[in-house]
Amino acid sequence: MAEILLFHHAQGLTPGVHTFADEIRAAGHIVHTPDLFDGRTFHSIEEGLASIGEIGFDTIREHGVRLADELPPELVYVGFSFGVLPAQKLAQTRPGARGALLFYSCLPISGEWAFGPWPESVPVQIHGMDNDPIFVGEGDIDAAREIVAKVTDAELFLYPGDQHYFADSSLPTYDADATALLTARVLAFLGRV
Repeated sequence: MAEILLFHHAQGLTPGVHTFADEIRAAGHIVHTPDLFDGRTFHSIEEGLASIGEIGFDTIREHGVRLADELPPELVYVGFSFGVLPAQKLAQTRPGARGALLFYSCLPISGEWAFGPWPESVPVQIHGMDNDPIFVGEGDIDAAREIVAKVTDAELFLYPGDQHYFADSSLPTYDADATALLTARVLAFLGRV
């Protein structure tokens, strides 16, 4: 059994994020799903990003990082798109991390945006669609490939399609087949960490 800290995407803690967390719980894992937006959800990625921009990306990311202080250090950190910011930072910098699952987004481990090198003892899976205009078009896939090239226990899974939030069953971008495969891979990962 793994204990998981899961961070939602820019549209908020949607019913689809809750559904995903519940599926992981049903497999016997403990899943914490903090709401970084205090109950607010947004109809589009752009709306969510605009709200994040008003508050400050760093402010919200650091709020997520501080939430981990209330939990034990032996966590698996999970992030959906925007939620990758606190999840990846914690996986890379908080001692005791058991693993990381990064969905639709990834930050580089070298250069200006990096939190530093990836800790060799922390396994990671990165999931995204192969024609996602954000994950592929904005370069996150390059950061994912850098991690896979430099870290022993790192995997990148690409799914056919062009949707960003494809594993959120409450949104029109949902892809049931891709999500079923992603979930199976996630459960296998959690079973070994």
